[in-house]
Amino acid sequence: MRAVVIGATGVIGAALADVLAARGEVVRIGRSTSPGLDLLDEASIAAAAQAVGPGLHLVIDATGFLHDARFQPEKSLRALDPAHLAYSFAINATGPALVMKHFLPLLARGERAVFATLSARVGSISDNRLGGWYSYRAAKAALNQLMRTASVELARTQKQAICVALHPGTVNTGLSGPFAKNGLDVQTPAQSAARLIAVLDGLSPEHTGLLFDHMGEIVGF
Repeated sequence: MRAVVIGATGVIGAALADVLAARGEVVRIGRSTSPGLDLLDEASIAAAAQAVGPGLHLVIDATGFLHDARFQPEKSLRALDPAHLAYSFAINATGPALVMKHFLPLLARGERAVFATLSARVGSISDNRLGGWYSYRAAKAALNQLMRTASVELARTQKQAICVALHPGTVNTGLSGPFAKNGLDVQTPAQSAARLIAVLDGLSPEHTGLLFDHMGEIVGF
């Protein structure tokens, strides 16, 4: 099996790559790897795809942005910042869409092949009951739609290909750890990676275009 993990220098991406390494060839791609990939630079995405080449059985986009020193999840409309919105969309939606543009054509043909991108339950419009987190919610909702649309196009030419989004749950990382609440199932990166790979193992082409959580349940858009 030939697999690629994009965002492999991140905590979850590294854990996913470690799980897959026991199964076969894994190419780890991130901003500091060779080839390198920067979601804000399409040329780097195209170059990374060209360096990897076709015949891939699994591509996982494990990138994402929730907060940093500049931007925190918004609690109200008063906190909306156009720069925050633009950056969240660039990393959580536009960047992954460009990854799909350049990596979906590399999936192995005539056999089962999977592309998965890390999304989030909070990107579900139907599941939004708490509000807040405007930039992150909206960008992940956009990612879900982009993935769904790409899956429709992919299915026209590659009947055995699977294109899905994954909600990894709450993982003890710098991204989601600070927002974990009592009672949540907070996973280690290794636990999350094992669960996500198990979900991917159980998918068939009829599941393409859907959003799954880390326990294999479908999350409504």
